[in-house]
Amino acid sequence: MATAVGNRAQIKTERMLVIVIKMRVIGRLHDQRLTIDRRRWISAALAACLAVAALAGCDVERRQSDAELGLNPQQAAGRKIYDNYCDRCHRPYSTKGKKGPGLKGLFQRQYLPLSGLPANDDRVGEIIRYGRHEMPGYSQTLNPQDLQDLLAYLHTL
Repeated sequence: MATAVGNRAQIKTERMLVIVIKMRVIGRLHDQRLTIDRRRWISAALAACLAVAALAGCDVERRQSDAELGLNPQQAAGRKIYDNYCDRCHRPYSTKGKKGPGLKGLFQRQYLPLSGLPANDDRVGEIIRYGRHEMPGYSQTLNPQDLQDLLAYLHTL
């Protein structure tokens, strides 16, 4: 009789052990599903945030051609010079700057925004040739014709 009771207890213990093991396996599977679902949700939320951030800060417009802007050959040549040397720090069609000030309407103002100098070819040409504060000078890079072409383009902004 003692063995029968012992066998029943052992069977009961084994059944309990199987149930515990099944519960752990099911729990792990449930945790894995939750982890996968969380990852998907987090990925989707991050993608949505990035899309909103990209669109919110996006003030980029399609670049117009020289013909669409009505540029003559000298101004078009100046635009190429601008693209090569100036665009990395200055925005041409915005008053917001990058590293330097935006240049929209540069010659429509009476004075230059940072220096307070008169907004004319002589002063702007001097700044381009010799630089200012963080802006490098381009007297060794641009020849006089390049400078005139660049100034002609800046007048169109």
